[in-house]
Amino acid sequence: MLSLKNRLRKKKEFNYIYKKGKVYFTKFLTLYVVSTKWKESKFGFSISNKIGNSVVRHKVKRRLSEIIRLKINELPVKNYVFVAKQNIDELSFAQLQQEVEIILSKVKE
Repeated sequence: MLSLKNRLRKKKEFNYIYKKGKVYFTKFLTLYVVSTKWKESKFGFSISNKIGNSVVRHKVKRRLSEIIRLKINELPVKNYVFVAKQNIDELSFAQLQQEVEIILSKVKE
């Protein structure tokens, strides 16, 4: 799990990133990215009630969090918000990891 210093938690932080951030898309994820003045990257995860029940949503969130925790040192220092799209719960961990790598490679361009 991501450490507290790397998590976005406040609604106003999410809203700022939605409004000012640059947007990237894949079939299962949308990513909002904005530069930051902090020394650490921060990550937020948004999973709609349309995805499934709370067990399914938290499973997706835990998986995304773990994937980011493993890649955190490779990423530029920015604030990121991942928004899950429908049918993301049907992906295996490896498929979800590939999806995250694809969308993060778009950010580096």
